[in-house]
Amino acid sequence: MPEKEITISLPSPAKRFYRHGWQSWSLAAWQDIGEKIAIPKPTLLHPMQYDPAYIYEQRPHGSSLGAVEMENGKIILLGALGLDAHVFLDSDQLIGQYESGTGKWFTAEGSEEKVFEQYAAALKETEFFEKTRFLHATPPTIWCSWYSFYTHISEQNLNQALDDLGDLPFDVFQVDDGWQRAIGDWVPNEKFPGGLDSLSTQIRRTGRTPGIWLAPLIVVPDSDIYRQHPEWLLRDEKGNLVSAGFNWNEPLYTLDTTIPAVFEWLSALMRQVRAWGFDYVKLDFLYAGALPGVRKMPMKREQAYRLALETMRESLGDAYLLTCGAPVIPSLGLCDGIRIGPDVASHWDSPRDDLYLNNFAIPGTRNAIRTTVNRLWLKPLVHTDPDVAYFASERNSMTTEQEKMLQDLALVCNYKATSDIPAWLSELERKKLGDFLRTGEKSIEDIDFSVAMPIPEENLIQKILGAALGWAGSFPFVLRFFNWLGDKELKKKID
Repeated sequence: MPEKEITISLPSPAKRFYRHGWQSWSLAAWQDIGEKIAIPKPTLLHPMQYDPAYIYEQRPHGSSLGAVEMENGKIILLGALGLDAHVFLDSDQLIGQYESGTGKWFTAEGSEEKVFEQYAAALKETEFFEKTRFLHATPPTIWCSWYSFYTHISEQNLNQALDDLGDLPFDVFQVDDGWQRAIGDWVPNEKFPGGLDSLSTQIRRTGRTPGIWLAPLIVVPDSDIYRQHPEWLLRDEKGNLVSAGFNWNEPLYTLDTTIPAVFEWLSALMRQVRAWGFDYVKLDFLYAGALPGVRKMPMKREQAYRLALETMRESLGDAYLLTCGAPVIPSLGLCDGIRIGPDVASHWDSPRDDLYLNNFAIPGTRNAIRTTVNRLWLKPLVHTDPDVAYFASERNSMTTEQEKMLQDLALVCNYKATSDIPAWLSELERKKLGDFLRTGEKSIEDIDFSVAMPIPEENLIQKILGAALGWAGSFPFVLRFFNWLGDKELKKKID
């Protein structure tokens, strides 16, 4: 029976709580009861990393679901079967709440594997999975441009990378960020004089599927769409634009996906992507469509997002759709794959991000592994993307063991991708990459991920330094400076 709120009284104090992050990059982890997970910093990044509606919640909490481990080792899980729901642990009670209206709930008790398996099965019986006719049976193997070139892609260097792949068994060659004029203006820039349809033809000639990245729900002030259609942008109760975070050295804003003209624009954009010849599409920064705000048509914010995703799904036809930076539960049934953790990085961890900023959604390999492993229960519902694996040892600072753990996670997910350019690889590394792409799925029971699971604890000095660094990071010019440093280092790496 649908209910707005449900309360489960626990038979005894809980030992641990499973907090489920809202979107792809948001932290998902088990935390000990009494363990405080500090509010991540800087605040400027909150909208693009966590659900801003709950960022200051002090109780253990999770988006759509929460679970506790009891003293006897059993797990009690409470999960929503609808949209816009949150679960809290309040003393000896699990409390589930819908933000507005009512919805169905699911409860289970037993082993961790069993309760999450049962919740996934219950989700599969919901309306989320009424329209799954386009979904692909198995994920492809992917070469992606992002972690080799980042935004410094061009028609020339991508064609060279395509040639370098040789006979490596990649199903998809994916063009990532850097091809567009601006975030919001999804037309090729001057670095692609031949156009994207020409590039997709070149990719297809190698026997691979052309793939492309775009972030259709966000815009920046430097875009034409921002200047020409201010009425399309989501606003708050005071009429101010809703922040979607900060990236590309600019503030991010989001489209109001309840406006009919926005639906038409999104649909036309997806049809254009298919007309260019791309049959693998990665839609990124999708959380923006579900941010809190005052929409033209009143509806649940996750419903507004889901309607936009459904529109884009229909317009993409039978293309493979990967969602990223996406609200996890509201995306189910409409995408083939979903990123289930933060971006990886060429480093294992970062004292700045982990100890000072307490930000476990920032790109980093340990952050990516931690959240991805804690979301593997989604595998019966969707292809789970753990991001790329690294093989070019001279291009990253990870140990052999850390590289191997990331590679093994990809095999557990059965979602295999890399950005390494074969020209960067030694003969042995190229062989390892080829073997990786040909290897079948692994069982999680065969891999020990425990070293990546703990959440680092901060001491007093780190708190003080973190407060100062977090304060500084809330100024755009500071983030622009760090981006400049990173870009400078990246150009050295590419050259």
